[in-house]
Amino acid sequence: MVSLHTDRGRTGQGRGTTPADDRTPSSRAPAGAGGPAGDAVGGADAAFARPRPRPLRRVAAAAGVVLLAMALHALLTNEAFRWEVVARYFGADAILSGLLTTLWLTGVAFVGGFALGTALAVMRLSGNPVLVTLSWGYTWLFRSVPMLVQLLFWYNISLLYPKLSLGIPFGPAFTDFSTEQMIGGLTAAVIGLVLHEAGQLAEIVRAGILSVSHDQTEAAEALGLRGGRIFRRIVLPQAMPAILPPAGSQIIGLLKGTSIVSVIAVQDLLYATQLIYNRNYLVIPLLLVATLWYLLLTTLLSVVQHFVERRYAPGVRA
Repeated sequence: MVSLHTDRGRTGQGRGTTPADDRTPSSRAPAGAGGPAGDAVGGADAAFARPRPRPLRRVAAAAGVVLLAMALHALLTNEAFRWEVVARYFGADAILSGLLTTLWLTGVAFVGGFALGTALAVMRLSGNPVLVTLSWGYTWLFRSVPMLVQLLFWYNISLLYPKLSLGIPFGPAFTDFSTEQMIGGLTAAVIGLVLHEAGQLAEIVRAGILSVSHDQTEAAEALGLRGGRIFRRIVLPQAMPAILPPAGSQIIGLLKGTSIVSVIAVQDLLYATQLIYNRNYLVIPLLLVATLWYLLLTTLLSVVQHFVERRYAPGVRA
């Protein structure tokens, strides 16, 4: 009776399952363990995990190092660069004066262009067909015409409009101004740069605003907030992470693009170097001075852009 009860218990325990003793050795052995099956699996995994040799990548890296060494050797050993002249003029008063003009133009053009570009982006998204058309036409025009053409146009605006008047539209004028005396080289540079940057930044700001979900605006309107406050407090702060990276690249491009104002005799960094090498004929060393200053400034702006992006988007690793 005892043996019969024991058999029934063992039979009930084995219903729907496989006894441990009946399992094959291969099923008990884990993957990668000892045994024929484990050795085969472990060997396959090890062969799959081993990186394949990439000789072309090593050859390309070696070639890059050799080319970099050759470039540095050419820079340091070529006497035509005249590094002693570069060091003498790097901090010259005329160079620093032109540098301040370049920085001032960059700051004014970016701030004015960003403000006007933000207004244009809001007009484009307003839903009013007149404002949408005006914003689209402005962006299309100033993004299509090269900056050099715009600067030359504003510099010679007196040929089209010798005088500008203030008064009633299509009516009598109260006073007028001479455009030849009012718009000089620096004023024309500011007008051209601000209007050009506004057309570029309008699309950047518009893309950032569109990245914010419309549910945010609807929720704010449900709380009774007005349109201007919604834009300042809710939409624009959330759009900044999408606006800042392209805007940072835009201001770096603007810093380099200000060199084009030298064609209308604005004494920026490039024009200052041109004035000096037109007197001493040291063209290459003076161009190197301007190049080093541009490299230094763009590097500093890139560092500032990195920290600003971290401030507005902590999750982004630039």
